[in-house]
Amino acid sequence: MTNLNKPIRVLVTGGTGAVGPVLVRRLVQANYQVRVLVRQPPRPGLLPSAVELAAGDITDPDSLERAMAKVDRVFHLAARLHLTNPTEQLLADYERVNLTGTGRVVEAALRAGVNRLVFFSTIAVYGPGDGRTVFTEASLPNPQSLYAQTKYRAESVVLSARRSGPSPSLGVVLRLAAVYGGGIKGNYARLVTALQKHQFLPVGSGHNRRTLIHEQDVVEAALLAAESPQAAGQIYNVTDGQTPTFNQIISAICQGLGHTPPRWHLPEEPMRFLVNLVEQGCHRLGRPAPIGHHTLDTLLEDVAVSGDKLQEELGFYPNFDLNTGWAVTLNQLRVVEG
Repeated sequence: MTNLNKPIRVLVTGGTGAVGPVLVRRLVQANYQVRVLVRQPPRPGLLPSAVELAAGDITDPDSLERAMAKVDRVFHLAARLHLTNPTEQLLADYERVNLTGTGRVVEAALRAGVNRLVFFSTIAVYGPGDGRTVFTEASLPNPQSLYAQTKYRAESVVLSARRSGPSPSLGVVLRLAAVYGGGIKGNYARLVTALQKHQFLPVGSGHNRRTLIHEQDVVEAALLAAESPQAAGQIYNVTDGQTPTFNQIISAICQGLGHTPPRWHLPEEPMRFLVNLVEQGCHRLGRPAPIGHHTLDTLLEDVAVSGDKLQEELGFYPNFDLNTGWAVTLNQLRVVEG
């Protein structure tokens, strides 16, 4: 992506999250005038000094109106992220942030005359795979978690938004594969830590497929979606073009760590039986289980998604394959053993 001759003002929501700072730095590098909506000041050094901060919340129309003033593009990342077995209080938060908040971002963008809104969604909207199917944008979504369900419903809000002009569609939806990189969090961060400490044994055969994308490739896809006229009103899966098995991902991480991958795998059915017993026992004692069936399901899930449409229509080509991406990530995390 070449630098722009005339600076374009953009607003980023969720700019202090896992992917947000990477996007913001890339936008500044590409000569965009960047404004970030923040609920509280970011820690020093997280965002470039050239970034304008706008205090507010995506559920507050007044702060959104101020943040949207004179904005040309919006990158909407802010969301309540995936958690296994969320509490009742969090259930309401998913609706308030992921759905209501997105609706208010869209409404504010339309009122401000924004010409493109890039919405960050997730391949989790497709639900679990069957070990054979590779999902495409034409596949019927089957979201299982509340996170995926609210993201899928929010996609409809974004895609239904219409503005005046020859290209009436306001939004483009990016369904991100599992994102990893220097800002890695969640399951893959825990996996890296466990492998580094030699405290992880895979469950099952490890042949279940996964779909990943490096955070820097996410950013490049987002810039293409923001600037390509043909992207308006479209949905794109954002992947690295591969569908590695869980074993291959473990091998790539271990290669970066300088470790040998685990030699042994725990059998699936006995582990399910054991986890069930642990959950029942902890429930009787009123304590949280150290591992539950949700965690086991996550380890065993099969999710294979194609990113061909983004490559064919917008010319997106990822810079990071599995081994290169994890080598860079582990170097950023400073966990590589010398």
